[in-house]
Amino acid sequence: MGKYNLLVLSAALLTAVLFFGGCASPGEVKGEFDRTTIDVGIVVSDVEKATEFYKNALGFTEVPGFDVSAEMGAGSGLTNYQPFHVRVMVLGEEPTATKIKLMEFPYRPGSTIDNRFIHSSLGFSYLTIWVSDTTASVERARKAGAVPVKEPYDLGGNNYLTLVKDPDGNFIEFVGPKK
Repeated sequence: MGKYNLLVLSAALLTAVLFFGGCASPGEVKGEFDRTTIDVGIVVSDVEKATEFYKNALGFTEVPGFDVSAEMGAGSGLTNYQPFHVRVMVLGEEPTATKIKLMEFPYRPGSTIDNRFIHSSLGFSYLTIWVSDTTASVERARKAGAVPVKEPYDLGGNNYLTLVKDPDGNFIEFVGPKK
């Protein structure tokens, strides 16, 4: 293995540890999962527009993102040698808070999916955000330009479900009580 490839591999491994979290300490017994929350990557058509939506309409906070080199993208199977930047949005301040990773590929953009309904295409269909006040969450989303798909649906016990769509038409559901 050449020095350049070894350097790229070392950088990739360091990036993975820094951005994807470390493992249990030696001697520390953990379950199967190091964390029980997951991060979700979303390829978008306009990363600036999506970032503003996730911040202003949904209440996420942007934290430092990271770059993925062409070599790491290809070496890991993520891309065919296309470098990209990931914008990271976090929901909460605790270390295990949900993270949304937004990325755009201007030179080789993806194709859009049919997202008229959650069953219109295979794959991930929606995000659920559990909120303490659906009225306030929907109002914030409306002020940011999001339009609810329908009026809040009563799930019973003062819990409601309201769907909005992000700028690319992906479903986001708010679930929680009205106050």
